[in-house]
Amino acid sequence: MASIRKILIANRGEIACRVMRTAKQLGIQTVAVYSQADAGAPHVAMADQAVLIGPGPVGQSYLVAEKILQAAAQSGADAIHPGYGFLSENADFAKAVEKAGLTFIGPTGESIDLMGNKAAAKRRMIEANVPCVPGYEGKDQSDEVLIAEGEKIGYPIMVKAAAGGGGRGMRLVEKSADLANAITAARSEAENAFGSGELILEKAIVKPRHVEVQVFADTHGNIVHLGERDCSVQRRHQKVIEEAPCPVMTPTLRDAMGAAAVEAAKSINYRGAGTVEFLLDASGAFYFLEMNTRLQVEHPVTEEITGLDLVALQIKVAEGGQLGMTQDDVRLSGHAIEVRLYAEDPSNNFLPSTGLVSLFSQLARPGVRYDTGIVSGQEISPFYDPMIAKLITYGDNREAARKLMIEALHETALFGPRTNRDFLIACLENDKFTSGDFSTAFIAEEFGADGHKEADVEGRDLAVLALRHFLFDQQNVVRKSLGMPAALLNFSAADMLRTPYRLEVKDTIYDVVVATRAAGAYQISVGEESFAVTVRSTRDARVEMIIDEQTIASHASMAGATLFVSYLGRSLTAVNLLALNAANSDASDGRSVLAPMHGRVIDVYVAAGDDVSIGDRLATVEAMKMQHEILAQIDGTVQDVLVIKEQQVAADDLMISIAAEED
Repeated sequence: MASIRKILIANRGEIACRVMRTAKQLGIQTVAVYSQADAGAPHVAMADQAVLIGPGPVGQSYLVAEKILQAAAQSGADAIHPGYGFLSENADFAKAVEKAGLTFIGPTGESIDLMGNKAAAKRRMIEANVPCVPGYEGKDQSDEVLIAEGEKIGYPIMVKAAAGGGGRGMRLVEKSADLANAITAARSEAENAFGSGELILEKAIVKPRHVEVQVFADTHGNIVHLGERDCSVQRRHQKVIEEAPCPVMTPTLRDAMGAAAVEAAKSINYRGAGTVEFLLDASGAFYFLEMNTRLQVEHPVTEEITGLDLVALQIKVAEGGQLGMTQDDVRLSGHAIEVRLYAEDPSNNFLPSTGLVSLFSQLARPGVRYDTGIVSGQEISPFYDPMIAKLITYGDNREAARKLMIEALHETALFGPRTNRDFLIACLENDKFTSGDFSTAFIAEEFGADGHKEADVEGRDLAVLALRHFLFDQQNVVRKSLGMPAALLNFSAADMLRTPYRLEVKDTIYDVVVATRAAGAYQISVGEESFAVTVRSTRDARVEMIIDEQTIASHASMAGATLFVSYLGRSLTAVNLLALNAANSDASDGRSVLAPMHGRVIDVYVAAGDDVSIGDRLATVEAMKMQHEILAQIDGTVQDVLVIKEQQVAADDLMISIAAEED
């Protein structure tokens, strides 16, 4: 097979960027596809070519195989890499790619078909003598048969959709009386999600570990496994933290699981990268769960401990090359951990979050890797998966990798949408995770049904928020507006110059005063509390300070009137109401009503031609789940309304114009 010249990546975000990075290193040209919502995304700019394939919703863009193939023809691509997610495990798409005369960088459509249905895959694995969970995977799908088979298996049991994944169409049943309802609910969910209501039943393995084995095969009969990954830290069957190797793995167990995974791949004539997933119980017994016929989200931890580039290996196999290694050549060294940064709110049932990324700051250090497809200033839309980045750390051992990950997360600032960064830190610092003694029940057991609860706001938090706001005020007002040299930013001839702030934090309003004692030295009053703060160093968004004899590093960003701060593993958001009210009153003497921050217009109460008086409600803007009423600052007549309900606005966008009475 000829060498690949140009690859179209049928994906987006960090996935597309990851594939492009390796392709460029190999001297292969890249083609991005993008929806209208992703027009400004980094993967579009990173590619040599980019093709628009439709509106934001995936059903009109990234999931339309015909549009992907048209983009390949239009761009002259000779290969398609599906990434992971979207069409990566769509057998019809893989077949259509090859029918079009293009190289599909992945397994054959036949292999995807065999593993795409859990029932068929399990029957094939039983034939191949791969250990499987006792259960029912028959073709008779009547309620009567499923209930009867459930009684034979014994409780607890899992009801699972035969198609798809991601925890959809899955129910845990503890007792006989609940089985019928679970079957009905799982079938309905599976039909809606995957177009198939076929179910399987399996004996529930109580508190197992989720361990997967990376396999790789070429078209010359060579196949190896590259060790295992532990993916047990999950919520609602979605992985949150992955690591390699598994903390409880032994050489004997690795050999047995690896051999089973290789046998599974051999039984379907597999090629390329694949992952065989197992449940591992406390006794060391393991059971086949499913096979993912694609590269996995968590593949970087395998790359870190093997020194291999799995995307490069995928391309090599797709070109017809041999793996160039035997099982004896595979060496595992050190330990790697990956966390998934999600745009979601862990304190509110992990609901997805959207909005403008005010700042995305990363730690640059050996052993720290980011796989991401976002940048500061980018909008996180509601159309796609909430996973927006991955952070990977490597160390000589697990504890070194864990400690480096905690440090890296502390130094990672991702402001704008709510994220799970603080929750990840809490997981990594948890005693059970630290010991390695945990199961797939880890999050449920350690954090409960309510998820991660944020700590209460304390005086020190408000002191840090006020100081960071004060420092932004110095930079933005004094230096930029008045041309004052940077060296004089902290100078004050007055004794203890005081600056008041009225901060709204988590729907509560606090009055804080920042007093300048000397250059870089401040006294901050929060009610009856007082904090002495000294700024040690400033670098971009990062400020290191000493507060009550403790040295802390903080990252901060301003978006309109909204201040984002992270320090000591906590993320806080504040709005200075004094500045907000002043901005509204000062904007063109009230004639031009500007958006106070990035946010969503909840409602608009006026129309062109309406007469308004001072204090009348004009509109409400929501940002970071806080609603802010915008009030008229003058008496007059509305000339123009430039926003509508549910519209996204950026800070300082013109929303409404008013003609004053004297005009």
